[in-house]
Amino acid sequence: MSRRPLDVLRTLERHVIGLLLILMSAGYVVNVLVRLIVPSWSLHLVWMEELALFALAWLVFLGLGITLEKGRQIAMTALFDRLPEGPRRALGLVINLTGVAFSAYITKLGYDFARFVGGMGQTSPTLDVSMIWLYAALPAGFALLTLRYVLEIVGPANRFAFADRGQDH
Repeated sequence: MSRRPLDVLRTLERHVIGLLLILMSAGYVVNVLVRLIVPSWSLHLVWMEELALFALAWLVFLGLGITLEKGRQIAMTALFDRLPEGPRRALGLVINLTGVAFSAYITKLGYDFARFVGGMGQTSPTLDVSMIWLYAALPAGFALLTLRYVLEIVGPANRFAFADRGQDH
């Protein structure tokens, strides 16, 4: 049985986000326990906090697409949900087109900035890895968000077809 590419993307995003969340939590627990139990070892685990911050950036930006798809983003829907289906779909199209333009623009800015940082040779103080790994989260997340907005426009059904904002689709 063949899976649709969007289903594969959803599954991959969810697994990566879940794994990042688990690893971040475990890292912080270990870090706190070491500081409480064996404070002299804490200097050897300084890198763990920075790694958790990198993971947090990736977690936040990778979650943008899923948040949009599920309709869990911050939205002002009091008037929107009361519109008849035709105007609601038209306004939804305008919102999605604006979302594509904005997300694509942020993707480009983020990509340019990540390239700039990578070209400058900046490295993280404790991990000693290129800072591009931190700054690449923004264009990656917004590229996925752009894809989700495009799929809202060309997809067979979109989130604006539903009056109930909490409905999973």
